[in-house]
Amino acid sequence: MSLHRCATSHRSRLPRCILSRHSSCGVRSPLAWRAELLWPRSLRSYSSDHGDDPRLKDLGRQIHNEYAAIREHYATPKYPIVLAHGLLGFAELRLAGGWLPAIHYWRGITDALKANGIEVITATVPPSGSIEQRAERLARGISEVAQDKSVNIIAHSMGGLDARYMISHLQPKNVDVRSLVTVASPHRGTAFADYVFKEIGADRLPSIYKLVKGIGMDTGAFEQLTRSYMIEKFNPQTPDDPHVRYFSYGAMVDQPPLLSPFRHSHGVISDVEGPNDGLVSVTSSKWGSYKGTLVRVSHLDLINWTNRVGWTLRKWMGQGPTFNAIAFYLDIADMLAKEDL
Repeated sequence: MSLHRCATSHRSRLPRCILSRHSSCGVRSPLAWRAELLWPRSLRSYSSDHGDDPRLKDLGRQIHNEYAAIREHYATPKYPIVLAHGLLGFAELRLAGGWLPAIHYWRGITDALKANGIEVITATVPPSGSIEQRAERLARGISEVAQDKSVNIIAHSMGGLDARYMISHLQPKNVDVRSLVTVASPHRGTAFADYVFKEIGADRLPSIYKLVKGIGMDTGAFEQLTRSYMIEKFNPQTPDDPHVRYFSYGAMVDQPPLLSPFRHSHGVISDVEGPNDGLVSVTSSKWGSYKGTLVRVSHLDLINWTNRVGWTLRKWMGQGPTFNAIAFYLDIADMLAKEDL
């Protein structure tokens, strides 16, 4: 019997303090300590903990448990959907010469959309290339597959900036974009990028870039994610296309648990911009018609890279999942269908 099944089947036999993070037996169990490391102290939303923060007035519609489970029916949009990945992303990654299963950026999302009768195009762009480089590859990838069909684009993180640049500047003749949905895209940059460049310093930056290039990576993306670049240069020079519908979503979490890769970045962004998902603030995520803020959802949760250990601990403690990324993207497709797209 697996650990999970064993813990589930014997849950009622364990002392209540073993399953609780606040022991009534006077002894903190190993499970309780793991919960402190892998699970935030509170499942309450940011707004309930920080109601005096004036930046919370700009959250828009707060989405709590709307995407906790997959519905029985979703409408199918008229046009194919292009999935555009973010910084350091990929469509599919194969390791060990194909001996290991492929790793998918859009984990389970592509298959779910296809199962709902949607033609899906997963574009691959340079992971850390500049917006201009990534946008050119995005346009090429769409044109090669879409073959003059109209498309809807759903973009996560930096993918939204690539798509905006492609639509505004490149305007490829055989790519007809009908809508762009951005999910936690840093339209106004991110305070964490500002922080990183400040910490590195101008003197050390060339050597850091040399190291990055030495392992075969581009460096064009990084400075373009600063707030000054996005607000003062990119946005003024990248107007929306009046023939394209723009939608956006943001996300936010409370302070991530101790072992979360977003713990430090979340704090930096919170101090400067307010509620955020660990990498991108709600304020920066807004573009076009803002559809709402996903509560208790991190930047990686948005592409179904949920912390499985934390999810299992929550299940042991009687807390069901509050967000299913597959349900979220199926609902975006449903929304596009209802918008006649």
